[in-house]
Amino acid sequence: MKRILSFTSILILVFSVFQLNAQEVKKDSANKKVYEFSIIKELPVTSVKNQFRSGTCWSFSALSFLESELLRVGKGEFDLSEMFTVYHSYLAKGDKYVRYHGNTAFPTGGASNDVIYVWRTVGIVPDTVFAGLNYGEPKHNHSEMDRLLSDFLASVVKGKELTPVWRNAYKGILDTYLGQAPTEFTYKGKKYTPRTYADELGLNPDDYIKITSFTHHPFYTSYIMDVSDNWNNGTAYNVPLDELQAIAENSIKQGYTMVWGGDVSEKGFSWKNGVAIIPDEENGDLKGTDRDKWESMSDKERKAEAYKFTKIVKEKEIDQVERQKGYDNYNSTDDHGMHLVGIVKDQNGTEYFKIKNSWDIDNPYQGYIYMSKPYFRSKTLDIMINKKALSSEMRKKLNIK
Repeated sequence: MKRILSFTSILILVFSVFQLNAQEVKKDSANKKVYEFSIIKELPVTSVKNQFRSGTCWSFSALSFLESELLRVGKGEFDLSEMFTVYHSYLAKGDKYVRYHGNTAFPTGGASNDVIYVWRTVGIVPDTVFAGLNYGEPKHNHSEMDRLLSDFLASVVKGKELTPVWRNAYKGILDTYLGQAPTEFTYKGKKYTPRTYADELGLNPDDYIKITSFTHHPFYTSYIMDVSDNWNNGTAYNVPLDELQAIAENSIKQGYTMVWGGDVSEKGFSWKNGVAIIPDEENGDLKGTDRDKWESMSDKERKAEAYKFTKIVKEKEIDQVERQKGYDNYNSTDDHGMHLVGIVKDQNGTEYFKIKNSWDIDNPYQGYIYMSKPYFRSKTLDIMINKKALSSEMRKKLNIK
């Protein structure tokens, strides 16, 4: 006997199929990458790490850079301890805070030159020797430690006189959370100190310099970077914006990676989409059949459309004036450090920088982000490079031997 479906049953069946198809389309759309990149030049790097809940991007990015330097010179692959440099940076930072009677910032962040400072003055150790996870968690979480360090130092400088043991107490906080930093260790059957291990790796701290581009200091001179995380008074060479970009591009082409420091707080920096862009909010994408629709939008709608990441949009052109304006208005701040490792192009032939982050691998490009040239020009505070990557002409301009 045939079973005849009612009209209502047919409607329910059709609607169910429609829903399933819609879910599949939505799923496919969510998994589809708007940007498709091909490599122009990509340099060897070590694996992506995860700083997790710690303000230590400066250590992760700079050590990733130095690990690439070791690969570049044929030393092999190393996994160096980020927390060793954090430990010794925080010791020095705490001492400076007290010597300045609290009249200086005590940020939990830092700068890439802090890693060079520790390498030069103390040394370095492998990550397996000092992981800095002494508080029962599998990932870095400095929330509690950072509060304790800051509150402790604030209490110390409130006293009329310092006791001779305040440094021991401060160091005790670091020892409790990160562990006691080793003064000697055995690695692969050989005994080292942090100093002898760094010396054996063979990198010269004097090879590493920072480059920036701002008009409130003369070009082709160096100055102490005026950002809050620069507690150690690191200097940078100042060049025009076009030359900053050219230095970054030429360095990659010559086989040298670099540390990128800058602003990732913009809406155009999208970790979940794996790109960092500066959409042209005023003009938008006026190409083709979208023109009429775009021009009829309100300013609010136009700006919202620019950040949907559903298509490749027109980006803003960034010049020296626009860059300086963002810095002077506190719109461009020094809030993150990453490792710039290559140059790629999208399906339209537009070039981007390939950048290794330290936020694990849970984004479309397994821990990497692709930064447009406009974003680089606008939001880069500085880059740290090997001075050997500079052209002879640029070294002459900067008086670098």
